[in-house]
Amino acid sequence: MKFTLMLSEGPYTHQASDTAYQFAAAAIARGHEVMRVFFYHDGVYNATRLTEPPQDDRHIVNRWSALKEQHGVDLVVCVAAALRRGIKDEVLAPGFRISGLGQLVDGGIKSDRTVTFGD
Repeated sequence: MKFTLMLSEGPYTHQASDTAYQFAAAAIARGHEVMRVFFYHDGVYNATRLTEPPQDDRHIVNRWSALKEQHGVDLVVCVAAALRRGIKDEVLAPGFRISGLGQLVDGGIKSDRTVTFGD
């Protein structure tokens, strides 16, 4: 099965970021494809390399970057939501790219399921 995920919560705000990442990792481990993760609203904060959690805490941004590197998951940050929050190309973590809402629509068309995490 092919999935597109939409994440609309910040990485340390609620459980949505962790849950979305765990879902993606579990789906891939079971042989499914996670085609794209679309970061929307406050979810765009998952894409910034400026995140520095304490050493004993999980680094959610690095987890997403590793998912891209290891499995080729397309990590798309909504341009409008990013710009509203001061996130531009120069602060993106490795593997993320900024694009428009059309990428979410495209993912929904090309995937079997679109799963939303966050409000």
